[in-house]
Amino acid sequence: MHDRHTRRFGLGTATALVMGNIIGGGIFLLPASVAPFGTVSLVAFGVLTLGAIALALVFGRLAQRHPDTGGPYVYAREAFGDFAGFLSAWSYWTMAWVSNAALAVAAVGYVHVLFPGHASTGVDLTVALAALWLPAISNFAGTRYVGAVQLVATVLKFIPLLFIAIAGLFFFDADNLGSFHAGGGSALGGLSAAAAFLLYSYLGLESAAMSAGEVRNPQRNVGRATVLGVVGAAVVYLLGTVSVFGTVPHDKLVDSKAPFSDAINVMFGGHWGGMLVAAAAVISIVGALNGWTLMSAQSPYAAAQDGLFPAAFQKKRRGVPTFGVLASAILASALTVINYVSGAGGVFEILVLITTFSATVPYLLAAAAQVYYLLTGRRDEVRTGRFARDLILALVAFGFTFWLVAGAGYAAIYQGVLFLFAGILVYAWMRARRTVREREAAEAPAAAEEAPKGILAP
Repeated sequence: MHDRHTRRFGLGTATALVMGNIIGGGIFLLPASVAPFGTVSLVAFGVLTLGAIALALVFGRLAQRHPDTGGPYVYAREAFGDFAGFLSAWSYWTMAWVSNAALAVAAVGYVHVLFPGHASTGVDLTVALAALWLPAISNFAGTRYVGAVQLVATVLKFIPLLFIAIAGLFFFDADNLGSFHAGGGSALGGLSAAAAFLLYSYLGLESAAMSAGEVRNPQRNVGRATVLGVVGAAVVYLLGTVSVFGTVPHDKLVDSKAPFSDAINVMFGGHWGGMLVAAAAVISIVGALNGWTLMSAQSPYAAAQDGLFPAAFQKKRRGVPTFGVLASAILASALTVINYVSGAGGVFEILVLITTFSATVPYLLAAAAQVYYLLTGRRDEVRTGRFARDLILALVAFGFTFWLVAGAGYAAIYQGVLFLFAGILVYAWMRARRTVREREAAEAPAAAEEAPKGILAP
């Protein structure tokens, strides 16, 4: 039963959740990040978009069979058992709250542009913590408010970004593009190098699947929302990057710290572009934090229902797993405090690097689950009439995710695997507790049957 604070997400809100979680603060530096590789980076973006759409379609297929909260966790557990499910949930949970801390820190820089002054550690920490806890409060209020905030934030950040992207096409000058392949080596090498920077631009595409239990008609809407969200984000990414490439000279773009601001200044003159972009960036980050705060609680909530996470994560109020939201907000806050107070930037950077690998574990397991269903001929999980198409999509999605892993780099993979293995101890503890409870429950009826016999015996 739903109260007035709880409302299941419709297609529009679910799409906004996907798009809002994909588009965070990174888009505002994206054109400058890939400019050193030349316009071959646009080709890389197109290839990655196709891979992201394939993965989105796979999530849609899996959601038809398992329209439950937890998304990738549910798929992995149903296909491969508790251990695979736990690894998916553990990886996703840690990735989400560490990423939230990174987003909050990123928001501080844009707030300084809007409110220039003498920065201090205390002010920066306060702003970062506010960026974490305001979305958490929105989540505590219930899914009705989460959906409303996400929808408004997505519209507010989508409109200015799309305006810049479209307006830039009218000021487009091909002479600003530079060469197709600006770096050394082959064009294929440049494509791969650019892709390494772009690979994580679509993280968050699983958001509708992760919250499938809160989506109306999830068998239909999860897949549609995922694809629409990916396509919407791709339009903003690609048009925005093309417009900035065509308005800002290549030699200046390579060294730009605010490429969208530079593009606005070229198009309309003056220096007001920085303020506009900073405002859009703050809205974008707050919207992303609103959605990611909910995502950080959904995977452990589903795992806790199966006894693979502590039972406290099952607590749900107004459609939101409140303990999971609270735990993630506290952990992200602690990491943020460490970053500012202790000056342990190295520790913070290592943990953020780990998330780049951790995010891919649920994707790989979900794509592998679809391949498993198809190859084992489980007719109730797969529409047999679509076998060839679904198998190709699943293999493309798996390949795309494998590319994500490779693009993370050796350091991220090494540290991510160590962090993933650390979760095995948590799994052993939770599995042992569940086994003991099951054994006690099985022994209780037997003890109850023997008790009367003991009383009546002479």
